[in-house]
Amino acid sequence: MTAFKDNQQQRPTIQRDQLLTQGDLIEFKEALLKDIAILMQQRVIEPAKKWLKSHEVRKMLDISAGKLQYLRDNGTIPFTKLGGITYYDYQEIMQLMESGQHKTHLRVA
Repeated sequence: MTAFKDNQQQRPTIQRDQLLTQGDLIEFKEALLKDIAILMQQRVIEPAKKWLKSHEVRKMLDISAGKLQYLRDNGTIPFTKLGGITYYDYQEIMQLMESGQHKTHLRVA
C-alpha cells in the first residue's frame, strides 16, 4: 500500500492550462495541413535525371515509337544521339508541352 502512495506522489501534477482540448487539436491539424499545402505548392518537381531515353519520353507523352520518330524528324522534339541511343532533354520537352506547340503536332491519327 505504501508503494502505491509513493508512486502517486512522484507523478507531476498537470495544471488546467497544460491540457489539450479537442479544439486545440483541430487548430493544430488545420495549421499543419495548411503548411503542408504551401510546401507542396512551392516544391519544384524535377526528374531524377536531365536526359530521358525514347521509351521514357513515349511513356511521358503517351505516344507510339512511330509518332516520336515523326516528331524528331519534323523538328518538333529536339534530341541528341550518343552511341546509337537517342536522348531527350526533360526541360525542352516540358517547355514544348507548356508552350502549346504539341497541340498542332500531336494530332490523333
